[in-house]
Amino acid sequence: MPTTFHEIPRERPATPLLDRASTPVELRRLGEAELVTLADELRQYLLYTVGQTGGHFGAGLGVVELTIALHYVFDTPDDRLVWDVGHQAYPHKILTGRRERMGTLRQKDGLAAFPRRSESEYDTFGVGHSSTSISAALGMAIAARMQGSGRKSVAVIGDGALTAGMAFEALNHASDVQADMLVILNDNDMSISHNVGGLSNYLAKILSSRTYSSMREGSKKVLSRLPGAWEIARRTEEYAKGMLVPGTLFEELGWNYIGPIDGHDLPTLVATLRNMRDLKGPQFLHVITKKGKGFGPAELDPIGYHAITKLEPAGAAPKKAGGPKYSNVFGQWLCDMASQDPRLVGITPAMKEGSDLVAFAERFPDRYFDVAIAEQHAVTLAAGMACDGVKPVVAIYSTFLQRGYDQLIHDVAVQNLDVLFAIDRAGLVGEDGPTHAGSFDLSYLRCIPGILVMTPSDEDELRKLLTTGYLFEGPAAVRYPRGSGPNTPIEPALEPVEIGKGVVRRRGSAGKVAILAFGVQLAEALQVAERFDATVVDMRFVKPLDEALVRELADSHELLVTIEENAVMGGAGAAVSEFLAHENRQQPILHLGLPDYYVEHAKPSQMLAECGLDAAGIERAIAERLAQLG
Repeated sequence: MPTTFHEIPRERPATPLLDRASTPVELRRLGEAELVTLADELRQYLLYTVGQTGGHFGAGLGVVELTIALHYVFDTPDDRLVWDVGHQAYPHKILTGRRERMGTLRQKDGLAAFPRRSESEYDTFGVGHSSTSISAALGMAIAARMQGSGRKSVAVIGDGALTAGMAFEALNHASDVQADMLVILNDNDMSISHNVGGLSNYLAKILSSRTYSSMREGSKKVLSRLPGAWEIARRTEEYAKGMLVPGTLFEELGWNYIGPIDGHDLPTLVATLRNMRDLKGPQFLHVITKKGKGFGPAELDPIGYHAITKLEPAGAAPKKAGGPKYSNVFGQWLCDMASQDPRLVGITPAMKEGSDLVAFAERFPDRYFDVAIAEQHAVTLAAGMACDGVKPVVAIYSTFLQRGYDQLIHDVAVQNLDVLFAIDRAGLVGEDGPTHAGSFDLSYLRCIPGILVMTPSDEDELRKLLTTGYLFEGPAAVRYPRGSGPNTPIEPALEPVEIGKGVVRRRGSAGKVAILAFGVQLAEALQVAERFDATVVDMRFVKPLDEALVRELADSHELLVTIEENAVMGGAGAAVSEFLAHENRQQPILHLGLPDYYVEHAKPSQMLAECGLDAAGIERAIAERLAQLG
């Protein structure tokens, strides 16, 4: 039986068996009897390394046995193994030659938080967003068939990822093309079924065996000659399976469903995977695991232990308390506004804790809707509600709203529906890297006709602009970053600001530089302004742009500088340039923002410095441009 740990080790544990299995080739040299001990060592090593670096926690603990079994049975990396979502992949990284680099996880120039093709040949497909694995593995299976290759394709989908429509689109297509592939549903107590035990494991071994498969195909040939006989037999088999296992849905989609089986029973996993490895056509294995398995506190609180911060050294001074997190400010605003307006509903695609809808869900359960990992549905659900007098607030990460872009345009904006998007994690997000960064929302939002786009500069501005967007009749978006604000006092009133009007925060006397800040870089802009005696404006609105203020600043300053934590291409600064060009003004302008490449994972301060968006970078860029003009 697997060992259960109750503390995260601070010292590197002894792992004699894991030391002999640094790669899947070495792993496959071990005897099956050694695999259970290997799982204990791998779990303990995973606890140690995540304690050193921080990162996703519970999902990896839950797939230790499954990861070992997959690399033991399949000939990876030639056989393609696709993880979905990437939270599950830490044990996979440890077993695929990266064990000694796990201490660099999520750090600058270190291992990525998710599978990445450029990092290892074992990472067959990059994963940041969920529900992509079946489509990717299907593409690989079709490529193998076209090339006459015998390599296998396996998708491991879990952690709620099967809730997205894209997964079902791929399931439907795979059965249509009869691809030889295996999908493993890692059901970690969050979906479908808990029917686990000796009977289920026994049935899985029988249903996945070559004997059963041969009997099934042979019977099909014989009974097909008798009118109606095969259809009766098929329905009888389906009915029997449906009574014992929850596989009817997948069988109806054209998949051979096996399971559910205990995902922590290594002998059963190995035996079942061996049986299924060479079966033809779409195969579906349902595995039950426990998120946080093997670490007592995580088993009791899988949500709280989804990810952890790194352990601080014993005796380390406590970190200084900063201002409230922007997500907390949003959560409080949502509750306050809901108390005043019974039309308000909150919608989130599986980000209840991340977007801080916990209190709202408790206080207004009938007005809270978690649609699971289904961003497209979240947006169109809001559109449907808005059609009939409800006022939806969609709380969504910037990077996830990209997945609902078509719905944002066609279902909300074209119909001018009254939906507010509270866009969390805008800009750079740190250690999770480019797949999770909100680098493009200003660019993809401001080109949409009729939408209101706002960039608060601190906690108080966030509350005011949320109110402004909520009271606006039509689609509106407020984008705000991850982390804490500068601890600006927050006015409790729910008062809007004038739409399309920026605020001058500092008036310079030199008439040389005007800094137009779109968002939280206002603090850095004010710091830099002291050197240049610059004017600083909190622009607040990307759309509509405060054209009168831009015109006045262009008339009274030699250089305009725009700052945003968004891609420079097509962003807020581009809107300023477009306006000046429309006015036929030849105005020197400097755009500061995210560069035209994907900024790699690091601490947020390191990422901002790399992009020149810290105070030193902003000051340097302005000085260089003034020198060019001088």
